[in-house]
Amino acid sequence: MSTQTTPAPTGDAPEAETQVLRLGLPKGSLQESTFDLLEKAGYGFSVRSRSYFPSIDDDELTAMLVRAQEMGKYVQDGVFDAGITGLDWIAETGADVHVVADLVYSKASMRPVRWVLAVPEDSDIHSVEDLEGKRIATEVVGLTKRWLAEHGVTADVEFSWGATEVKAPDLVDAIVEVTETGNSLRANKLRIVEVLLSSNTQLVANKEAWDDPWKREKIENLALLLEGAIRAEGKVGLKLNVRREDLKSIVETLPALRNPTISPLFSDEWVAVETIIEERQVRRLIPELKRLGAEGLIEYPLNKMIP
Repeated sequence: MSTQTTPAPTGDAPEAETQVLRLGLPKGSLQESTFDLLEKAGYGFSVRSRSYFPSIDDDELTAMLVRAQEMGKYVQDGVFDAGITGLDWIAETGADVHVVADLVYSKASMRPVRWVLAVPEDSDIHSVEDLEGKRIATEVVGLTKRWLAEHGVTADVEFSWGATEVKAPDLVDAIVEVTETGNSLRANKLRIVEVLLSSNTQLVANKEAWDDPWKREKIENLALLLEGAIRAEGKVGLKLNVRREDLKSIVETLPALRNPTISPLFSDEWVAVETIIEERQVRRLIPELKRLGAEGLIEYPLNKMIP
């Protein structure tokens, strides 16, 4: 009577497959500021000038650069598990995604942008009602049409392929354009009539990916670090040594984030003070603190602030 035996394995057992999160990053005006923010958050991204596929120092991440205008739909359809894009483009495309975090930064500053109705300085348009029967150029056709409908106004809204500021008054009566500072509008002799939408950058997730425990944790970790990098923007840490007899006057001078940290030193007569302040305050504070008796002042940069 013969028996069968299971042959012993001849090689190493296969390793578990590494899970990967697919991330969409904005190509174009937001690209540079997004890479800067990711670096401060602790992620090493690099990309060649003509490549759409950044290299990343995280084996659990892959990324691709696409236009922010397209990001919402790609995330909605599962091409990406998560992506960074603007609230305005989510609103424009109607993408059905989960908003993970508001990331308030833009191409030139750490503040929201605005989509505004603008007209030539000498235009007789002074309100949305004055747009009845007029012609408007914009990149956000859907957003503009919905805004007009909410006000009961009928106008001809056409898509603008760029250089929107120069189209009024020769080609159109008004434009709806995005602005951070308003400088470009003023340079083209345009005035703002109304604000349609204030928009900021968002981290959004595909809804199925958000329901996956591993992907959700990976996305939440990314959001936490990005938000920490944004909170640290424009702030620095400050350390100084203070005699106990001078401590009250110095603490009253410091504009601490909450309260400064005070630690005893080897000598009972001295304490160490550490706090976080706005970088723009440093040039005023350091000389003042020195005059009040502080010594050993050290200013250091911050990459992240996690509450």
